[in-house]
Amino acid sequence: MGTSLLWTALITWPLMGCVQFMCARIGMVTGTGLAAMLKQKFPRWVLVIFALALFAANTINVGSDLAGMSDAAEMLTGFNSHWLVVLFGIAIAFSTVYFRYFQIAKALKWLALFLFAYVVTAFVVQPDWRAVLRDTFIPSWPKWHDAWQSFVAILGTTISPYLFFWQASEEVEEEKAMGRRMLRQREGATGQEIDNRKLDVGVGTFFSNIVMYFIILTCALTLHAHGMRDIETSKQAAEALKPLARSPICFTPSVLIG
Repeated sequence: MGTSLLWTALITWPLMGCVQFMCARIGMVTGTGLAAMLKQKFPRWVLVIFALALFAANTINVGSDLAGMSDAAEMLTGFNSHWLVVLFGIAIAFSTVYFRYFQIAKALKWLALFLFAYVVTAFVVQPDWRAVLRDTFIPSWPKWHDAWQSFVAILGTTISPYLFFWQASEEVEEEKAMGRRMLRQREGATGQEIDNRKLDVGVGTFFSNIVMYFIILTCALTLHAHGMRDIETSKQAAEALKPLARSPICFTPSVLIG
């Protein structure tokens, strides 16, 4: 497939931004999360189905994230990744309970900068920019099964249901961190607050899709271009890049944070 799916970043940004902003408005105006709103508007059995589906999706997402982090940490430290999964799980659970919201948010904002390693890598390998621009602005529909799987995976991981719940809950948590513990204190939002959140969500989803774009581009320029197409884990991806860089450790921080 190579760079043939780069154009998807152009459609996932507005789609993701619109959905995230709608969820943000729900959280800001009602002062509650998405699950609480579903409970008020729909029968209990609908909420249960949504909750179970979200639980299953979140469990898979968390599991894959922990696996990626532990594989990357194993390359840095040499410790067994199975033990590192447990260590990361305990550390994350402890952090979310012990640290305040703004402390965690500030740390994650700085850690996100590591993801721009993918952007730097794309320029280091010196691609054919004419071909890259063509695949970016001229859609090329998938023509075989694997390509369609990748296309669906891109849409499913970019516009993921758990993000809907997260965005609304994030608005509530931010207001709680500002001292608005009671529901009546959180209800409602001014036009200026709505406009500020629209800008915040727009910029955030833009950079999220920029990183996604360069991850696709970097993998196409390195792994795919060198015939490395059977990559199933983050550890394999980092090791596969070894011939292209001095050490896979160069890419490990990005895998660890991503």
